[in-house]
Amino acid sequence: MQHAKKKSARAKAARARRRRGGVAPGPQLPPEAMGSDEPLRAPLPRSASTLRIAGVRTEADAPGAPPGLDEWVAETATPPEAGSVQYSCIDFGPDHVDSIEGSDDLEGLLSRPRAPGTIVRWINVDGLHPYVVNRFRAVYDFHALAAEDVVHVPQRPRAEPYEGHVFIVTRMISLVGDELVDEQISMFVFEDLLITFQEEAGDCWDPIRKRIRTEGAKIRERDPGYLAYALLDSVVDYNFPVLEHYSDHLDAMEDEVTTQPSPDLLKRIQFIKRDLSTLRRVIWPTRDLTDQLLRGETPLFNESTRMFLRDVYAHTVQLLDILDHHRETCANLTELYVSSVSNRMNEIMKLLTILTSLFIPVTFLAGVYGMNFAHIPEMDWKYAYPTFWATCIVTMGSLLFYFRRKGWIGESPAQSTKS
Repeated sequence: MQHAKKKSARAKAARARRRRGGVAPGPQLPPEAMGSDEPLRAPLPRSASTLRIAGVRTEADAPGAPPGLDEWVAETATPPEAGSVQYSCIDFGPDHVDSIEGSDDLEGLLSRPRAPGTIVRWINVDGLHPYVVNRFRAVYDFHALAAEDVVHVPQRPRAEPYEGHVFIVTRMISLVGDELVDEQISMFVFEDLLITFQEEAGDCWDPIRKRIRTEGAKIRERDPGYLAYALLDSVVDYNFPVLEHYSDHLDAMEDEVTTQPSPDLLKRIQFIKRDLSTLRRVIWPTRDLTDQLLRGETPLFNESTRMFLRDVYAHTVQLLDILDHHRETCANLTELYVSSVSNRMNEIMKLLTILTSLFIPVTFLAGVYGMNFAHIPEMDWKYAYPTFWATCIVTMGSLLFYFRRKGWIGESPAQSTKS
């Protein structure tokens, strides 16, 4: 239940970030200037930590504020609530692995000695808080601008080399039900250390952790640059099942749009288009990030690791191709929906026109014999009434026969012969 609540909070935060256009926080517009913001699905609860970090603007992140975390005086001086931020640490080498999971003891983690026989330390932080980021910065001396970008989410995926370390920003996409969740992941790659920051608990890295704990695994002989590649590769590959989910929905909609077009269907198409746009804003810069690492602009990624990064780059290109196909499908479905609704309206108008045409001669006859003249010869004939109805029936029957031969109703005789 607690895990479901965390996922729901991530989904709510994702919607808020999508409304900001997938870029760093900017000046807020007044509510009356933003128009209607009615969600297509029921709103999900939002965690207090997400509200504090992502949704509430302070003087420190106002336009014109100094860079870094120095202006976050209250936040950097106050530790987070107990349990709101979780830490894990894995020390590993070719012959030994030592790890702690689910700890909330920050100072104990920062002072934890490295286990003998290990060559790489991986620290993962679940939850964002300026105090925590500032303490890591004080101990590991990473750049102030990078520290600021960790808590100012969402940032555009990129890699920034600094003296002694590389700062990498990527974004992990996942699905909670039908809700698209977009979470920023920040990495600091050092010579023998990797630090990762996540907005919420839960990720796609359990297979990597399992590989590290497997005796004889090649990853235990590699450096932090290779570990960062493995994590990035897992994040990128996690997009494939997401796109497959949308592919299944679009296939079902192709049948529905021709048989049962409805306003609700159009809403669902537009919702998928919006999610695909979000995915594109994430995957496109991730491709640029991978290309930057491939070009050797970050010295902590050696030639051997860059060989593996080619596979990540190929996957980002493949994802973009699938995205473009899905976006084109959405556009085609929208056009098909409009055509289906228009055709349906034309059929209704056609039926009404035929019914009107059938009753025109009947209306004429009723008008003639309904005139208030003193003497109408036919009115004295004893068979006048049945003759009137017989004339109406024959006239309407003749019109129906004519309409059918023209193919305006049912199937024309020519079409029946062909079939």
